[in-house]
Amino acid sequence: MTRRVAYTILHETEYPACGVPVSLSQHLLHLIPRPLPWQTREFGRIVVVPDQGRMVEGEDAFGNPVAWLALDTPHDGLLVRAESHVTVSARPLTDPAGSPPWEAVRDSLRYRPEPREAGLLDAQRYLYASPRIPLDAALAAFAAQVFESGKPLLAAARALMMHIFKTFTFDAKATEVSTPVQEVLRRRRGVCQDFAHLMIAALRSIGLPARYMSGYLLTDPPPGKPRLIGADASHAWVAVWCPCNGWVEYDPTNGIQPDVRHVTLGWGRDFQDVSPLRGVILGGLAVAPEVRVTVTPDAEHQDRPAAVVRRVPPD
Repeated sequence: MTRRVAYTILHETEYPACGVPVSLSQHLLHLIPRPLPWQTREFGRIVVVPDQGRMVEGEDAFGNPVAWLALDTPHDGLLVRAESHVTVSARPLTDPAGSPPWEAVRDSLRYRPEPREAGLLDAQRYLYASPRIPLDAALAAFAAQVFESGKPLLAAARALMMHIFKTFTFDAKATEVSTPVQEVLRRRRGVCQDFAHLMIAALRSIGLPARYMSGYLLTDPPPGKPRLIGADASHAWVAVWCPCNGWVEYDPTNGIQPDVRHVTLGWGRDFQDVSPLRGVILGGLAVAPEVRVTVTPDAEHQDRPAAVVRRVPPD
């Protein structure tokens, strides 16, 4: 029987009232999980307070659910609350040794003036530099530590994931959203976004397509303690394209391949394509938003003890 886990996900972003109204704000929201063959979305909605804006829902260029929010009347403070219910099914792991040599995959993606099938064309979108992911010789050299000649693509990708997991330190204070990948490589510290960007940059620098995965990861509270409401955060990992298997996912922050504990919001070239919330604000004061995320398995909803509310900054 296929293993499945159902989750309720609450993601709140709040700009606190500061006494100086914002005259206008526009936001791009990636807050509703994407339906996938292994992920069913039963419910998803976004609530905005104050309820005086215009919101249009649709899909972005990568097929992710997206909402465009515009508030063109003065407002002091803003709360964007997204609530979703999804069921994630286990996926069979691929055999790394059965994948083709990585050089063969690289060579198949080089430009040729001839028609390409849809899967190959989609993979080629993720070959190049993007706003937050550069390509350079240092990143190629980093990948070359595990991408030996003739090594199967997925075996090498897994080795790269484990190399990052074992030799880099998770440190929430070491980087910011705008920290360059080269600095992460030099300092060997960062958060999930940094490790995903680093792995993608290394793969692309040797000619392999990789995309940025955005979503959530179920985390466990300490033994005997209730799950803290609002204490989770957004998560990021990587997908690598293999001609025999399609997109295969890796989580370099945790050294695992995503399974039922990972909930997918969507994907893009880098964080900028699928940031949960970004936009433009005119007026008001420069106040950092507070982000609260809770990922709860349905089994915990019954007879759950009262939880403690804790606020965390954006990842």
